[in-house]
Amino acid sequence: MDIGIFVAIAENGVIGRDGGLPWRLSTDLKRFKADTMGKPIVMGRKTWESFPKKPLPGRQNIVITRDPGYAAEGADIVHSLEEALSLAERREGDMAAAGEACIIGGAAIFEQSLPLADRLHITHVLAEVEGDVSFPPVDWAAWRLVRSQDVPAGEKDSFPTRYAVYERLRG
Repeated sequence: MDIGIFVAIAENGVIGRDGGLPWRLSTDLKRFKADTMGKPIVMGRKTWESFPKKPLPGRQNIVITRDPGYAAEGADIVHSLEEALSLAERREGDMAAAGEACIIGGAAIFEQSLPLADRLHITHVLAEVEGDVSFPPVDWAAWRLVRSQDVPAGEKDSFPTRYAVYERLRG
């Protein structure tokens, strides 16, 4: 199973603020839903807790936490990235469109999964924003751009974006 990271990143690297997103990107959320539907989504506890409605429907929600007693209705609880990916692989047959485990945050989970990722699905937010969480550094020499689309700010979007998909160079 491939590993894909799905993230929106501001020009200054910011991905979060005050336990949530520092923007409103309705257009991007619709694309995110379409791209992750039917696939396992892997996230940390704080990302899970930031969702207003849980679980995200139509996807296997896998939450990573160090808390052995943590419970999250509608989600599978694991205690490491390795355990999350193993569970996603085992459940692949249950998910019609699965072939990619979707890593959706937060920063610590992104940092752990970046060396393992096959694909980066990045929404480049075309603005610098204030925030308290940033995406880890990426060695861009290890990636190639395979698709890119400029998306103007819609009526319910804070900023214009550029959606890009990068694949890891294998060599």
